[in-house]
Amino acid sequence: MRDQISQALKEAQKGQNKRRVSTLRLISAAIQDRDIALRGKGKDRADDEEITDILIKMVKQREESSRLYREGGRPELEAQELEEIEIVREFLPRALSEEETQAAIASAVEESGAVSLRDMGKVMALLKENYRGQIDMAKAGPMIKALLAGQ
Repeated sequence: MRDQISQALKEAQKGQNKRRVSTLRLISAAIQDRDIALRGKGKDRADDEEITDILIKMVKQREESSRLYREGGRPELEAQELEEIEIVREFLPRALSEEETQAAIASAVEESGAVSLRDMGKVMALLKENYRGQIDMAKAGPMIKALLAGQ
C-alpha cells in the first residue's frame, strides 16, 4: 500500500495536480507519524491494516469538515474536502453495498453464534477483522441491533 501511495504521489507531481499532491503528502505524513509512534512500542512500521485505519480516519475527518463547511455556507471549502475524500478513498478497499453489508452482517451473526444484543461485540469484532475498510461500522451497528433484536 505504501508503494501505491508513493507511486501516486510521483505521478501527481509529474502531472502538477496540486490538490492531489498535497493530499497524498498528508497521507504519507500520517503514515510516518504512525511509524514513529510504533517504534516506541517496539514495532518497525505500520502494516497495511494500520494504514487502512489511518485512511478511514482521514475520510471521516474530511466528511465531518465538509459537513461543517456546508452548514457554514462555504461551498468552496466543502468541495475541497470532498475532493480530498475521493483521493483518500482510492487507496481503501471497495466499500460494500447495503445488500452486501447486510449479507456480511448476517454471516457474522451466524459465525459468531450471536443470539442477543449482548453478543453485538462479537459480531462487530468479526466484521472489523474480515471487512476492514469495507464496512462503515457506524452504519453497521444499527443493522446488527435490528437483526439481533428480531431474533
